[in-house]
Amino acid sequence: MAFLALSPFLQGHLACAWDSNTEQKFNVLFIISDDLTATALSCYGNTVCQTPNIDALAARGTRFTRAYCQGTYCGPSRASFMSGYYPHATGVLGYKSPRPQIGDRATWSQHFKNNGYYAARVSKIFHMGVPGGIEIGYGVADHLGSDGADDEASWTERFNSPGPEWKSPGDCELLEGNPDGNKPAKGGNNFTVVEADGDDLVHSDGMTSAKAVKLIQQHKNEPFWLGVGFVRPHVPFVAPRPYYRPFKPYETMRLPEKVAGDWDDIPKAGINYKTSENMKMDLRRQQKAMGGYYASVAFMDAQVGKVMAALKKSGLEDNTIVIFTSDHGYHLGEHDFWAKVSLREESAAVPLIICVPGKKPAVCHSLVELLDLYPTISSLCGLDVPNRLQGKNIARMLDDPSFRVRDAAFSVAPMRSGFLLREDKWSYIQYGEDASNGIELFDMEKDPLQYTNLAANPECADLVAGFKVKLATRLKQIRTNDLEIYQAQ
Repeated sequence: MAFLALSPFLQGHLACAWDSNTEQKFNVLFIISDDLTATALSCYGNTVCQTPNIDALAARGTRFTRAYCQGTYCGPSRASFMSGYYPHATGVLGYKSPRPQIGDRATWSQHFKNNGYYAARVSKIFHMGVPGGIEIGYGVADHLGSDGADDEASWTERFNSPGPEWKSPGDCELLEGNPDGNKPAKGGNNFTVVEADGDDLVHSDGMTSAKAVKLIQQHKNEPFWLGVGFVRPHVPFVAPRPYYRPFKPYETMRLPEKVAGDWDDIPKAGINYKTSENMKMDLRRQQKAMGGYYASVAFMDAQVGKVMAALKKSGLEDNTIVIFTSDHGYHLGEHDFWAKVSLREESAAVPLIICVPGKKPAVCHSLVELLDLYPTISSLCGLDVPNRLQGKNIARMLDDPSFRVRDAAFSVAPMRSGFLLREDKWSYIQYGEDASNGIELFDMEKDPLQYTNLAANPECADLVAGFKVKLATRLKQIRTNDLEIYQAQ
């Protein structure tokens, strides 16, 4: 295979290499939640939703406060951090596997498999439809469930966790598009809350944690890369009844402040696809949606605790790198927005905790991307870091949290041709590569909640012009790599 000379973009990546000669062959435990906003975790400051197990991991690892996904919905985000490419490098902007675009290049877990690791996933790592893909095979003996857009070559073994989802027995209410309360619950991407009967093992995430526990026990004597994909708090908001108790009555849920005229200074493309208005959710339903989301987070946190307890019981806690994150964030009523897809902070930012044996606990405020996980964890485990990877090695941050590798984080919202450049002070959002669908610019020091769009302010004209150039340059860098030569072969 022919290769291009390294671009300045890739040269910059190599200049960030750190700790690549580590002799310790760590295990890797990659835990990812689905549709989780950092603002729902107590270790990120939430005082209502308590997440003691994730907090415990943060207390002994490095918690990143400014980590960003590369796509603000599941498909492109997961394809990106697993393949090592930005969405616009591969063209994987939807819900599909990156394998046709990357050819024989190794994904993150496959790179470890190729280097002698047992590599397995339980449930959702690449994209898998929720709830549709989770419902497939539930209650059918010996049914393997749905693999979704998974990549078989990435794994030694793979396991699915079918569950009843919105059909779970219990108290169920459809909150979205149901102002009169006379519509029955339904599947799909709908805000349905289910206070479910039965215990954790009735549900997909309970099955996922149980399987992960078994795999840790079974493979404790060999190096492993284990991906544990929890589907909560993705809709439907389903959790066993006990997880709802701290959030009831729902009338106690405090929603984000609503500001009159909040949408007046933003382009149409900047208004999220789910709002209280178009979902026809009154105050009661909004409060219940928040309570259902928090209950789902608490349920997921409990499953994280079970996996971490198994790791400790197996004697592997001091020999395993643990990563906890989400594929993207989520709106819980900010700006009257709900769900994902937007490029505002709540949707584009993600929780990220990396716990490496022997490293001191820390909080890191430097900008990082999920794309950085592949090169960083490979380096920490003593594996070669493929030159082609578009992420950067952030391992040095685990020793020096003030260290920086990025001036800006980059994310996209493909379904609205949206692009985000997030710098220390500024958040720049552009809709359309030519900005034809509008621009948003926020001063994150003076306006961290992003209420005042400065894009049309004459005093910011030069700043906006500069960001347009930066974005065009970034996209050109992303699209210039050896992938083009591979596709031309």
